Order: sequence, then structure tokens, then C-alpha cells
Amino acid sequence: MIIRDLQEANQTERRVSSKGWDSVRLLLKEDGMGFSFHITTIHEGAELDMHYKNHFESVYCISGEGSIEDLATGEVHEIRPGIMYALNLHDHHILRATKEMTMACTFNPPVTGQEVHDESGAYPLLEDA
Repeated sequence: MIIRDLQEANQTERRVSSKGWDSVRLLLKEDGMGFSFHITTIHEGAELDMHYKNHFESVYCISGEGSIEDLATGEVHEIRPGIMYALNLHDHHILRATKEMTMACTFNPPVTGQEVHDESGAYPLLEDA
């Protein structure tokens, strides 16, 4: 059984920050679950161009407000508490936060811990160090 405290993990290397977001990675590849689980904060005013070419992601909005734009179709969907979205087609998208958003996220394959978006908006596939 794995037990982790979000507040404790937030004070360790499990907290990763980049432009417009902070993420606490509660489950990683090394945990052997087949997915990773993160609590991610998207900062108010952030506009993040992302394209997870190597991962599938599902996201559940816990708090805040924003939108997600599907760049293939131009569709824009509201994000608010209770909304889940899944990037099942490696969807290229822009995530915008009009109010700071707290999101619960899963990634498959799992991340190793220190990934940040590359120039294409993707997380690279990293091996365990």
C-alpha cells in the first residue's frame, strides 16, 4: 500500500514547476502502478499550449475556472469544478485558466518525476534514473 500526504510531497522533489503551473507528483513510474497521479495547479492567466505525443492524460477539475481548446477542431470547452477531460487521441490543445485551477491528473505511461513540457508541448519519454 502506498500512502502519501499532498502537503508533505509539496515540500520535496515531487513538486515540479514550470511556466504557468506547479505539479505535485504523488504517484510515479517507480511506484509500479502503470500510471502516474498528480495534483496540478494552473495559475490564473496561464495559457498553456500542450501536445502529449507520448502520453495519455485524464484531468479532473477540483477548483477554479478556465477552458480547453482542441486545436484540431477549434472547439473550446469550459473547465470548472466537476469537469473531466481525457486526451485520448494525444490531442494538441491550449489550456487557459481564468481563475487558478486545481486539477487531479493521471498519465499513462507514468512519468518519472521531473518532466516538463518540451518545445512541442509534450513530455518526453524518460527512463528511470
